Amino acid sequence: MTMRTIKIARTRVSKRALKEATDVLRGGGVVVFPTETSYGLAADPSNPKAVRCVYAIKERSRRKPLPFIASSWQAVEKMFTLRGKARALALRYWPGPLTLVLSFKKGRKTGAVRVPSSAWARAIAHAAGGLVTSTSANISGESAVYNSRGIARSFAGRDRTPDLFLNAGVLPKRRASTIVRVKNDTIEVLRV
Repeated sequence: MTMRTIKIARTRVSKRALKEATDVLRGGGVVVFPTETSYGLAADPSNPKAVRCVYAIKERSRRKPLPFIASSWQAVEKMFTLRGKARALALRYWPGPLTLVLSFKKGRKTGAVRVPSSAWARAIAHAAGGLVTSTSANISGESAVYNSRGIARSFAGRDRTPDLFLNAGVLPKRRASTIVRVKNDTIEVLRV
């Protein structure tokens, strides 16, 4: 399978490219998109086939849950319980590279979510209904990817690749988001 590529401006969301990404997500596909930390893989988390595709593309263990990107506070609060110290952290650091482990309002116990500072990441999440998967666009265990050569290298010769690559050029090399869990009013940093 060949991954389509659309060149985009990193800081300006194009309606045409966003529509194509939205069509791919609504069709159960996977999109490589820029975040403020690295390139990520977006899929509709309510589509089990799309989620399975992300796991297959990354060669990620199904035991490791996928994190999410939300378009806004409102999108987070529809799905997750956000209160106390977790809410205070979100107020201080969102939008930005802080991922909070929060309790789902329904179903699964917890999930990791953030509202990013990247306009593209928020726009893609908004277009998909408020929430998308957001795991780094690389094979599990490999380094984060910041440019098109890295994306091509990661998925070359693979049986399953993402369907669309929103190529914003070379992204600034930044650390992955900090992951924090607040439990019983205690803040636990899981990744810095």
